[in-house]
Amino acid sequence: MPPPVSADHPAARPPGRGSVDALITQTRRLKGDMDAVRHDTRSDTTDPQERWQRALYDLALQQLDDLGAHLAQLRDGPPPVPAPTPATPVPPRPESLLSRVGSAEWNLLTDEAFWSEELYGILGRDPAAPPLTLDELPSLVLDEDRPKLTTMVTDCLVDARPIDGEFRVVRPDGESRTVHMMGEPVLDPEGGTASMWAVLRDVSELRRNQRAVRDSRDRLQHQRHRAQTEHRLAVELHEAVLPAWRGALRLPHQGPGSLDVAAHYLPAATTSQIGGDWYDALELCDGQTLLSVGDLTGHGPSVSSSTAMMLGALRGMAMTGTGPAQLMSLLNQLLDATAQPALGSAVCCRYRPDTRTLTWAQAGHPAPLLFRDGTGRRLDAPEGVLLGATARAAYGQAEETLEEGDLLLLHTDALAPPDRLLALAPRLDRARTAQDCVRTVREECGGSERADDACVLVARVTR
Repeated sequence: MPPPVSADHPAARPPGRGSVDALITQTRRLKGDMDAVRHDTRSDTTDPQERWQRALYDLALQQLDDLGAHLAQLRDGPPPVPAPTPATPVPPRPESLLSRVGSAEWNLLTDEAFWSEELYGILGRDPAAPPLTLDELPSLVLDEDRPKLTTMVTDCLVDARPIDGEFRVVRPDGESRTVHMMGEPVLDPEGGTASMWAVLRDVSELRRNQRAVRDSRDRLQHQRHRAQTEHRLAVELHEAVLPAWRGALRLPHQGPGSLDVAAHYLPAATTSQIGGDWYDALELCDGQTLLSVGDLTGHGPSVSSSTAMMLGALRGMAMTGTGPAQLMSLLNQLLDATAQPALGSAVCCRYRPDTRTLTWAQAGHPAPLLFRDGTGRRLDAPEGVLLGATARAAYGQAEETLEEGDLLLLHTDALAPPDRLLALAPRLDRARTAQDCVRTVREECGGSERADDACVLVARVTR
């Protein structure tokens, strides 16, 4: 088929073979680099972001393959199309990258049509059959796409507009293909349309890859939206779980030997990691004070809900006069009986102001730190395993007599190693209030690289 030339503008001069070869080499090198990066991604991943990245790599490789094939055609020129005879039919060749692009010309003066071998392969037609005319071409197109093809061809022949659009065809084997068609009219000396030429490209795989990228992106956006919603809900639940008081608190409110109490929640550096850390301070009916800090495993709204349940149960049982060891045992049974089993740690203290006696128990939790006269030490921990670890766990109880000016620090394990906190003893000794002590701990341990959330509670014995 002779190359078409429009009467209204000259044909572009083909590029030199050497420059096209250089482009082909660059394309192959880029494809190799892209393929190496693609192999580093998992093909069986269920993570939406990784699947989206994989789909983009596949799409980019597909486009580089097409680019290499087009450059090869540009370098080699259109292949000769031998006229097939009934005695020697031309078998359809296997589909390859080169067979994705075909060309055609329809002569309006002679009503002849010329198809390249590749176009026969794209449309699934027998190369021995004559090419379809423009009137016959819509018979291959899906019903809903025929008006689009008719409009493109009419605009080209009547108004001399270039063709640039897509439509879907159904091959004889029943397979549907998406074809992108670009073409122009060829004008005679009087300005009339003498013929029309077109390049048709099979973009089925390209469109499938684009849909895969779009679907993966949509799933990723849906997952991010869901994560943001869950995070917002977890934050709201966690805010509801923590005590309503903020800043400093004096317990009991009257009388000697009271505690100056302050606490703070330190979020994780990753905002999605809203966990089950909690603290509490409560004046009991008998004038004693309940101090507690704990942590449930996991993150998200369900953990915040479980934390609220645990804290509510702890307060209710403490109001009945239950001692710390028995509280740990009952909380363990409660956690073991929940529909969604979980593990937790906790430390619970009852402080009696008239004798300055601290009675406490722990369940797999860091022991309280006692600071006195500028030095600090860990209290000797009684027996106690994680809450929810075993149904029949036994919990011990310990007592400590405090002195005026003593400072008690309770914390969850993600705050900092105990030795690091004990090293703050001189600074804590100079602090005037429990709130100042909490501020010192935050300055030391509240960095932006925190992997998990944490809580700290400070109680100073006053006059």
